[in-house]
Amino acid sequence: MLKTNLDTKVKFLHGFANKTRIQILDCIKQQEKTVSQIVEELSGNQSNISQHLSCLKECGLIKGRQEGKYTYYSLRNQQVLDLLSMFDTILEDIGENIANCEHHME
Repeated sequence: MLKTNLDTKVKFLHGFANKTRIQILDCIKQQEKTVSQIVEELSGNQSNISQHLSCLKECGLIKGRQEGKYTYYSLRNQQVLDLLSMFDTILEDIGENIANCEHHME
């Protein structure tokens, strides 16, 4: 595998390595939402949520749809939804192992 492919893969996985970004992805996986709706659901800080939305959008995991003064965010496509579902399925099987793994930090 080429180094650039490996570096890109690591960057891709890093996009999922943040609690707030995962919360956002879970929040919008069933239906598109505005920043305000996401902030309210996550009880978060609007500036922080907006920064993470920008990161997720720039990385291509989500998309924004402008309607009037609001931007509605949703997952980019079915493949991203499938990947999030796959994470959940795998965690059902090995979640306890991961929770007890001493090599990974929060």
